[in-house]
Amino acid sequence: MAAETSQTLDRGVRVLSVLAGAPDGLTISELAVRLDINRTVVYRLVSTLEQHALVRRSARGRLHIGLGMLHLASAVHPLVRDVANPLLRELAESVGCTAHLTVAEGDEAQALAVVEPSWTDFHVSYRVGSRHPLTQGAAGKAILAGRAGESTPYVLTVGELQTGARGLAAPVLGVEGLEASVGIVTLGDLDEEGVGPQVVEVAARVAERLR
Repeated sequence: MAAETSQTLDRGVRVLSVLAGAPDGLTISELAVRLDINRTVVYRLVSTLEQHALVRRSARGRLHIGLGMLHLASAVHPLVRDVANPLLRELAESVGCTAHLTVAEGDEAQALAVVEPSWTDFHVSYRVGSRHPLTQGAAGKAILAGRAGESTPYVLTVGELQTGARGLAAPVLGVEGLEASVGIVTLGDLDEEGVGPQVVEVAARVAERLR
């Protein structure tokens, strides 16, 4: 027997999901067409979501995800960090490089968890909360690759965020509502063939534990 569900709540969640995938925003009419729901019903749903800052209306009258979603998302971050930190520790100690979990925040990549190796004389210091464009650095580019469904298992970059720094990152895939990557960064030589598969494996383990 199927569980009982709330049609109104389901429609509200669908509104948020559709808007999250529309960076240029949508009008009420466009949203109604996407959802295949009566325009009047969509208007009521949007009005309710606006009251909770989950949806905002631009000066042009287009609807976007509201800042209230950031507050809800931030409550999930401690859970994600708790899951990722032990795995990042294993990775950092194994490869001797600073390991990190990075998440997408709008068009930026934010370092959510960072673990430095304990046994190396020198390693890259990477601050939790650091931000950079998704289009720069291995972590952001890996997130974009995952978003685009590319088959490349990981992304390697050199000197894009810091002169001489090498980064390698793999997307965390298959976790609803989360765009993230696991990566490492180093100033020394990087054994891509040895490190790459380890980063991909940790990204997959993070995803498995968050599903």
